[in-house]
Amino acid sequence: MTGTDRPFRVRMLYQPVIHVPSLDEAEDFYSRVFGRPSTNFSVVMPDPPAPGHSVGYSTFTAISDVLIDNLEPKRYLTGGVQRYPDVAAPQLKTTGWYVEGVKELYKELRAQGFRLVDARDEVLEADEWAGGPSPFQSLKDDAGLPYRFFEMFPFPLDPRVTEGWTIPAVTDDDPLGIVHASHHTVLTSRPERALKLAVDVLGGKVIHTGRDELRGVYGPYVQLADAVFHFATPDPCGEGADGASGDEPLDTYHAITWTVADLERVANHLDAEGVRIAHRCDTALVTDPATSLGIPWGFTTASLPGDTRFEETR
Repeated sequence: MTGTDRPFRVRMLYQPVIHVPSLDEAEDFYSRVFGRPSTNFSVVMPDPPAPGHSVGYSTFTAISDVLIDNLEPKRYLTGGVQRYPDVAAPQLKTTGWYVEGVKELYKELRAQGFRLVDARDEVLEADEWAGGPSPFQSLKDDAGLPYRFFEMFPFPLDPRVTEGWTIPAVTDDDPLGIVHASHHTVLTSRPERALKLAVDVLGGKVIHTGRDELRGVYGPYVQLADAVFHFATPDPCGEGADGASGDEPLDTYHAITWTVADLERVANHLDAEGVRIAHRCDTALVTDPATSLGIPWGFTTASLPGDTRFEETR
């Protein structure tokens, strides 16, 4: 199937989800380090949608062209039961995509052998997606991660879905000088599994295959809609291997790297906020997750080889 004859179209990255021990600590981190405010989901859903369902369990933080969903598991109850286990340290859990024609995608994924589950992790057996307020998602055993698929809709906390929205320009009061997201790192020992989904089904394109020297990982970079994913295999003794060890044979959503205007500006601000730099070269750095909300955030001034997303602005 080619990109022109697919009955669906991937529009943009859905919200990366980070499970955090404390929403208050996460909000403080984004405010101090990224200079971004966070908004609690209770603004959108002030009342429980059903008996035993909690509210106020997530905050959303918009950083350039990415909207991050921070979820505190112990606050998230469905039917009076905690939905996810507690976490001792923040963890990137999953992401996904807004899709135009999500019902057609549902059929194609099933035809390609991908099992799908609903919001309760129950396998979907119906021939057609019935729709509803929650996305369906891939089974981790088939796709490596529980990628979510959602029809685009006007979510009030997501500025990107507003007609005519563009990536905000870098401002003097942005402490990190973020231009846009560079790429997302998914650690995997089976890149072919990720490529089957991202390229063969969803229509992404491998734009480059190579190493991320600072993270000690190697694999294909896939451009899909407005995002690039590095489906990367860690070196046996590299920094990435530590992040993947607990999830094998499944994949690990490891990190987000940002393109920035000035790397020295980033380094100085991180130091001022007590965020240690784990690895650095002339054009990029990676933070120590122990001091940066559990995530080894990346910052770079270099463009990815083959990346065509921002050609008009270069």
